[in-house]
Amino acid sequence: MLTDRPPLKPTARAEFRKSDRLVTLSVPEDDRFKNAADAIRAALVAEDARALRSASARFLEVAARFYQVSVPKVLVLAARPIRVWEGGIQTELYGDYNVATPMIRVWMRTAVQKRPTSFGTFFSTLCHEFCHHLDFEKFGFRHSPHTRGFYERIAVLYDHGCKTPKKRLFWIPLSFDCWAIDWPRVNLSGRIQKRKNLKKRIKRP
Repeated sequence: MLTDRPPLKPTARAEFRKSDRLVTLSVPEDDRFKNAADAIRAALVAEDARALRSASARFLEVAARFYQVSVPKVLVLAARPIRVWEGGIQTELYGDYNVATPMIRVWMRTAVQKRPTSFGTFFSTLCHEFCHHLDFEKFGFRHSPHTRGFYERIAVLYDHGCKTPKKRLFWIPLSFDCWAIDWPRVNLSGRIQKRKNLKKRIKRP
């Protein structure tokens, strides 16, 4: 995952910096997000497109009510489309968000082999697009840039929905004031945290 380049216009750049500094989200104390995410997982395992759309809509409804924003529509589609860029570079589209509607689209199958996508990929995509929705409706951003803070907020929403330990994201600076997630370091930190949590449970009387 790469961040966007900071914009040149002062007003847009100020918004970009504000998004970059906003690294967390409030989350509910109960399991309402997890219960909705579990239904998404079950629908993916069953390869039931109708149930997956219903479960995705339920998650968005629950999340939107908690954050006091409108409930975005959701469209669950089959195989991911492939985009071909100049030079023959191909990328798959996992999801997108239309602020005018507002509408979230997510794809449930891989582009080439048409296999069901993993729960982690699907749910993280849904969280990603919902965070765009929050940017516009909760935080009042005129744009919704991919900043370090944006990805941090996705991680909070994803980890809470999955009931997994909060991951610490590590960043690698790139040229043009962009950043990339250092996934090997993130994953290593996650494994260390799991071992610490396991030791704590073992030590309990």
